[in-house]
Amino acid sequence: MPAAEAEAAAPLADDDIRDLLSSLPSHDHLVLAVSGGPDSCGMMAAFARWRDMGGAVPALSVACVDHGLRPAAAAECAGVVAAAAGLGLTAQILRWEGGKPASGLQEAAREARYRLLADHARAVGAGAIVVAHHLEDQAETVLMRLARGSGPLGLKGMATASRREGMDILRPFLWVPKARLAATAGAAGLVPVDDPSNRDPGFTRVRLRQMLPALADEGLDAERLAILAGRIRMIEDALARHAADLDTASRQQSVVPGTVVFDATGWLDRPFIDVQQLLAAVLREVAPDGARERLEALEALAGAVLMAIAEGGPLRQTLQGALVTVTAAGRVIVAREPPRQPARRSD
Repeated sequence: MPAAEAEAAAPLADDDIRDLLSSLPSHDHLVLAVSGGPDSCGMMAAFARWRDMGGAVPALSVACVDHGLRPAAAAECAGVVAAAAGLGLTAQILRWEGGKPASGLQEAAREARYRLLADHARAVGAGAIVVAHHLEDQAETVLMRLARGSGPLGLKGMATASRREGMDILRPFLWVPKARLAATAGAAGLVPVDDPSNRDPGFTRVRLRQMLPALADEGLDAERLAILAGRIRMIEDALARHAADLDTASRQQSVVPGTVVFDATGWLDRPFIDVQQLLAAVLREVAPDGARERLEALEALAGAVLMAIAEGGPLRQTLQGALVTVTAAGRVIVAREPPRQPARRSD
């Protein structure tokens, strides 16, 4: 086996683990999301070794979600509890109760998993959830977003730290190959389970995963896709600063709570992407629980706003649960969309 391939399949060394985990955001207590597969078992083993190194290590809890979709899932979660106990960690099984959707099952299961994990983390006093997303997961995410027609910024992939369900989500292994996590689990004596859904070609992510070896033969391997994601994330950070500068320069004081007002007369001199990014941020601010729209809808809104400013307005348009108004004087007003009135019946 070539040296590079051997390294990519070697267990994480103590120095690797220390470097990956000592730079995590500071929390007193972490919940490790462990499914029983090779990735999350490798993560659990890495955290147990980090704890054994001594030093300031947060309290660790393990949680395993039983989605109730496969008969074997209950036994697999019980195996996680036993494996965690063998490493000196406590574990809890979380169950997704109730009916399951006929379509969009993977997305619904993902939403349920994060909701259950966040509720459990709050219950045990943890400040963050750690997941075992790895290098190949990042590559698959980039490919999925590309296939769905995402704009350039959508190709930034997953972040090492994000927020979901009101809880910090940490991904310290995004640059670690899957094989190294699996080897780390094996070195700890753990026997991961095999979830057959990970090979089911009925799921888009699985089909893209099966394409990765062929893409790697052409030079587009998981590492290069992850590097692309990292470069685009840097571009997004720069654009976010541009949008924040535009916000500071044009936002006016509003007398109506929950309403944002801009003097947008200078927006025509700024790059289109700055205006689009600012509008996207303000929509999230005004209507944080609104539906997230596709890029095409945000582009159309930004274009309509700039045209209305150039032509002297007016414009009233709704998007993501917000109402965007452009006045003849070049002011842009963003407020939560008023509730729709029920249609009147004519007797």
